[in-house]
Amino acid sequence: VQLVESGGGSVQSGGSLRLSCAASGKISEIYVMGWYRQAPGNERELVAAISTDLRTNYADSVKGRFTITRHVTGKTMSLEMTNLKPEDTARYYCNAGSAALMVPGPAWGQGTQVTVSS
Repeated sequence: VQLVESGGGSVQSGGSLRLSCAASGKISEIYVMGWYRQAPGNERELVAAISTDLRTNYADSVKGRFTITRHVTGKTMSLEMTNLKPEDTARYYCNAGSAALMVPGPAWGQGTQVTVSS
C-alpha cells in the first residue's frame, strides 16, 4: 500500500485546513486508516482513525475540532481541521493497515506539514 498526503500549510490560530490521503495498491486489505502527527522533540501520536465500517477514534485534544472521513471506495481519506491551535503544529502522517483504531498499521505516507501561528 502506498499513501500520499496533501493539504498541509500554514494558518493562524482559529483557522482551518483539510488534509487528504490517497491510497494505492492492495486497497482491499486496508481495514483502518488514520492520521498521526509528530512535532519536533515529541513522539508520533494518533490524531484520528477510521475503519471501513466508519468507526472512528479521536485523540482527546482534537475532539470537536477535527473530523475524519473516508471515501466508500477506501481509496481516500480526509481530515477536516477547524479551530486550529498552535499546539496542533506538527508533521501529519497518513497511516493504513492496522486492525485496530488505536494502533498504527505498517504503511506510512511521507507526511505533510501543518503550522499554526498565534
